[in-house]
Amino acid sequence: MSDPEQLLSAVAEAQARAVAAGEVTAVDLVEASLARLERHEPLLNAFTQVLADEARVEAAARDAWQSRGKELGPLHGVPIAIKDEYDVAGTVTSYGGDANRTPALRDSEVTRRLREAGAVIVGKTTMPEFGAWPFTESARFGTTRNPWAPGHTPGGSSGGTAAAVAAGIVPVGLGGDGGGSIRIPSACCGLFGLKPTRGRVSAYPSTNLWGALGTTGPLTRSVVDSALVYDVLRGNVDGDPFPLADPPVPFLESARLTTAESQRKLRVGWAVRSTVPGIKPAPEHVRAVEETAALLEGLGHEVREIDPRYPDATTAFVPQFFHGIRSSAASVEVPADLERTTKQTVALGAWVRPRVVAAAMRRGEKLAALVDERVFTGCDVLLTPTIAHRPPRVGRLEGANVVTASWRAQPMIAYTGLWNTTGHPAASVPAGTGDDGLPLAVQLVAGRGDEATLFALSAQVESVRPWADAWPPLG
Repeated sequence: MSDPEQLLSAVAEAQARAVAAGEVTAVDLVEASLARLERHEPLLNAFTQVLADEARVEAAARDAWQSRGKELGPLHGVPIAIKDEYDVAGTVTSYGGDANRTPALRDSEVTRRLREAGAVIVGKTTMPEFGAWPFTESARFGTTRNPWAPGHTPGGSSGGTAAAVAAGIVPVGLGGDGGGSIRIPSACCGLFGLKPTRGRVSAYPSTNLWGALGTTGPLTRSVVDSALVYDVLRGNVDGDPFPLADPPVPFLESARLTTAESQRKLRVGWAVRSTVPGIKPAPEHVRAVEETAALLEGLGHEVREIDPRYPDATTAFVPQFFHGIRSSAASVEVPADLERTTKQTVALGAWVRPRVVAAAMRRGEKLAALVDERVFTGCDVLLTPTIAHRPPRVGRLEGANVVTASWRAQPMIAYTGLWNTTGHPAASVPAGTGDDGLPLAVQLVAGRGDEATLFALSAQVESVRPWADAWPPLG
């Protein structure tokens, strides 16, 4: 039998394979996850709800299913965490705040698909209220800390998920990305995080996430795990506003293309100028991009520095951001218990009427076509930093009003928010460790619908610059 504690440090694919082979039970693996959660949670504050009893029952059911010789899903017995903006039956969906009281009656579509694939949910993870900020701090649940340096933020808004995965509590955690909220915490915590093309993953029962900005996806320790989970999550249901055809081949197949012989030669353009005027990248982030460009050229790709001529996305992004916060705030049970900054955001966005939102979404489509013309006619992939500055110290939202919080957020979203506006897929890829002991990362962006290229190229980078064995100094 495998040691569950040791196996917990393996990637999800290896954990599922070990459970399926009978090397470890789902119950033992989940117990190891819960033990590690109990050990690290007082420092990290990564969870809003720990579902220990429910996870034990679910793991036992997985083992019973296996003992009867039933077909096993690709995540059979694997412990996972889910950001507290997705419904998990029997738990309150908090959205990082204190304004809801009633447990959800049923799972959201993404939760259902993860369970169907055999995953075991050990808890729900922290986020700023409604995912509004790239720092995971809330009045209700407090401050979440980075496993690599607890005095620093894990990013946001999927910061609790990132902390849980980086600490090895779970190999996979579910996040959401409306302006960088998968990629930013992945960059801060040394994980792989891909934002999919708009419409790739169903938001059901929601009809949208922040207008057309929001997407759903995993944060993982490996490219293969991300592809595996996306193969579980992808696909639409009736009524989805942005239906998208399935990829020609499973993403997992693309993620296994790691050799020069199997990978097509790509045109990679790199740029370090941010999409936000006046925000300059940290020197370490510039070096990470330049080193990754050299690595990709050494792998046989055509690499050159470009000027992306980014369009201004303000009039497309801002109205959809305000709409997302206002519609979320309108849906809670106790509006009086919303955070002060959320109430300010709701008030400040009173001008965002349905016609304004619709115009912003149309503007986003025009920007997407413009980016396709300016960038992706000459390149297959764009390489940039993921975030502008190094992960800041915690407390970025302490005492901040909505204007101050927005100003402090700009360096975190300066490279990510545009791609939510246009709907392009984008991934944060680990790129080593900085002098401050915190992870470095770069961002890869591809044409709409082309996650397959990002998986293949990221896996190729991972094969020569592996990161999954690097662990934060938590003990």
